Amino acid sequence: MKLKLSIVSTLGAALALLAANPAARATTLTIDAGHPGAAINPAMWGIFFEDINFGADGGLYAEMVKNRSFEFPDPLMGWIKISPSLARGELAVRGEDPLTPANPHYLRVHSEGSAPFGISNPGFRRMGVSQDESYNFSIEVRPVAGAPVLEAQLVAADGSVLDSARLEGFAAGWKRYTLVLHPKESDWGARLNVLMTTKGTVDLDMVSLFPEHTWKNRPGGLRADMAQMLADLKPGFLRFPGGCIVEGSILDRRYQWKKTIGPVGDRSLLINRWNYEFVHRPTPDYFQSFGLGFFEFFQLCEDIGAQPLPILNCGMACQFNSGELCPLDQLEPYIQDALDLIEFANGPETSVWGAKRAAMGHPQPFQMKMMGVGNEQWGPQYIERYVRFAAALKAKHPEIMLVSDAGPSPDDERFQFLWPKLRELHADIVDEHCYANPPWFFNNTHRYDNYDPNGPKVFMGEYAAQSVDVVSPKNRNTLECALAEAAYMTGLERNAAVVRMASYAPLFGNAEAWQWTPNLIWVDNHRIYGTPDYYAQQLFSRNRGDVVLPVSSDDPASTSFFASAVRDNQTKDIILKVVNASSQAAPAALHLNGIPPGAQKAQATILTSDNTADENSFDQPRKVAPVTVSIGEVGGGFDYTFRPNSLTVLRIGPGRE
Repeated sequence: MKLKLSIVSTLGAALALLAANPAARATTLTIDAGHPGAAINPAMWGIFFEDINFGADGGLYAEMVKNRSFEFPDPLMGWIKISPSLARGELAVRGEDPLTPANPHYLRVHSEGSAPFGISNPGFRRMGVSQDESYNFSIEVRPVAGAPVLEAQLVAADGSVLDSARLEGFAAGWKRYTLVLHPKESDWGARLNVLMTTKGTVDLDMVSLFPEHTWKNRPGGLRADMAQMLADLKPGFLRFPGGCIVEGSILDRRYQWKKTIGPVGDRSLLINRWNYEFVHRPTPDYFQSFGLGFFEFFQLCEDIGAQPLPILNCGMACQFNSGELCPLDQLEPYIQDALDLIEFANGPETSVWGAKRAAMGHPQPFQMKMMGVGNEQWGPQYIERYVRFAAALKAKHPEIMLVSDAGPSPDDERFQFLWPKLRELHADIVDEHCYANPPWFFNNTHRYDNYDPNGPKVFMGEYAAQSVDVVSPKNRNTLECALAEAAYMTGLERNAAVVRMASYAPLFGNAEAWQWTPNLIWVDNHRIYGTPDYYAQQLFSRNRGDVVLPVSSDDPASTSFFASAVRDNQTKDIILKVVNASSQAAPAALHLNGIPPGAQKAQATILTSDNTADENSFDQPRKVAPVTVSIGEVGGGFDYTFRPNSLTVLRIGPGRE
């Protein structure tokens, strides 16, 4: 009943606005269904993932313990010593005879047994635990002296114990032990204690806590609600792992995919570039454990039906940082990494890297079709390296489409230098980026109208409207920003002959640990919500269509009315997307040319709100969210009034309910 009332209110408000503005002239929109244009890439609308804003550790990767293997430069960062007044004991981080060479540190705990003694971990900005969930605790233990007994506790913010369990009878040498904790109450400020309750000495490593319910219920997997939000987008592709972390501030800190596969204990920790990038949001506890690594990225792509688009370092560190270059005569290992990745993703399980994939539980290839060479690089040094990558990759794998870089800006001297060079090199796809204020997006809906459709294709790989300014911590995910992006997307869609893919960035933001805003999806340790931008992206992705249909207006100079049209070949639906960025309702006369005779059924899905400054929140997660309403039967021409400040998707077809 609430949904029906919302729909009635939505339509009633439109009629009231129209009545208050009777002089508003109806715009005529003509859709030519009889002369379809370019085919639309099935992977047109996708996802950009980067481990920024605690997007992986403390985010999508469901591990709840921070610094679980004591590998941070400050090895006890994230841990609190628990030593009551009667307790006598010592903590020492050691490195002799470690569990694995990739994680060479561990914690030695010695207790005199006079009182419980040990360590506590509050997780990534506190642990959120639910009484309806079970939590899988695991730990690597090596007894040293005595007969140690360990107790794992989930402790509430007020200090009360939510659940506890004991481990004892440890065998010699390193061994993994597990138990399950069931909190008796929900608490969003909890922590994990690991205590020695008897006299003895013991070595601890890989202290871990995961919710039992992860995405696809995979042990040690992904946070289910975050992965579900990605699946709900119906994305065509997933770009990973970034972003600037691909480059690293220096080459030694670049993302190296081979160090992110295999057993989790064999994946070495790396400082995250966003640990120290912004003065306004320092995050000294931001590191990458790579529990979410390349295998998990490929697996997630398969789960959500998205084509994988991995981006690899091309021998250049981030040019906003050191700009360090790998000499051209030493570039071969970087190129070999790219070749080996293709084998890891697509090779048979009898190949060297295909066997490693199979050993992780996926003997079938991942069917990778694309790969990015570098991220947001520029200048002649990038072209020199791209040429070498392209020659080697195309010689051995001509079936792989390569994504090249056009720099960080959509129109500066770096962009103007790169595009002609990449055109001369017959690049497959060129990655363009733009972060700008909403007027830029409204004013650039015709950006691709004059691109050469026979030249390299475009990947609009990073874009987002900034409500205040680029990198401003005051940026908000407002309806105005979402409408500006949607208007721009109508231009991307109309030019599908040129634009092959597009993705908003960044993807996730942890409300208590972000570095950059705005972001598509916001989370804390137990909640999640999509922004108006999320719902705009979702409306385009779920209504992609297969071919572009010409759409014309009798007011082509309008600065507040934007449209694109496509056809879904399976349902035969015509899909019209319209952004009315005006504060007034926009009446329109719709003409559908070239459709079969007979009645058509139509429905409208509308994204709007009372104020363009409106945004969603944890308390009001759907304040700005789509509402769908049936219009009923229509013919080859009908009138429709578009709400003020709205994105509307009209689906018109013979079988539409």
